Amino acid sequence: MAQAQSPRPIRLLMLGDSITAAYGLARPEGLPAKLEAALRARSRAVTVIDAGVSGDTTAGGRARLEWALAERPDAVIVALGGNDGLRGVEPRNSQANLKAILDMLKARNLPTLLAGMLAPPNLGADYGREFAEVFQTLARENPDVVFYPFLLDGVAGDPALNQPDRIHPNPQGVDEMVRRMTPAVETLLSKVRPA
Repeated sequence: MAQAQSPRPIRLLMLGDSITAAYGLARPEGLPAKLEAALRARSRAVTVIDAGVSGDTTAGGRARLEWALAERPDAVIVALGGNDGLRGVEPRNSQANLKAILDMLKARNLPTLLAGMLAPPNLGADYGREFAEVFQTLARENPDVVFYPFLLDGVAGDPALNQPDRIHPNPQGVDEMVRRMTPAVETLLSKVRPA
């Protein structure tokens, strides 16, 4: 029996901000490169496409989504919201932008992972609750979307895992992010239909 040809790598688009864009790091140390390496180490044929733009908000991600989709991904990670929180954007506006992004991806039948974000504590408890609820509500309303509740889980607030600005992960922080989120990303990849 002839050996089956190996399938082409899954194209996984990561739509994000400076965390995705490897701010302050060499590209190979950034989240897309390290996530791809971790998935390949698990025998997953995946190419992670870096669609991160430093400083981008949910509105910016929404505005450039069509352009990013020109990369013809098979699945998408949406990792936006951190800059909305830093700028105190109205949570309802962030929610509307993320909903529009998720709706467009659903219309294109693209399996999606939504990575949640938390607001910085200096904006107050009420804002923090409303901001966190944005992601929880979208996860409830989109049961087909894989929900990873907090992109910086295990890394935020730990000086040993962040750059001196205490916002952006250092290489060790990226490693921890990859370790924690890889199972959710594998769930996402399981939703990709073979080409």
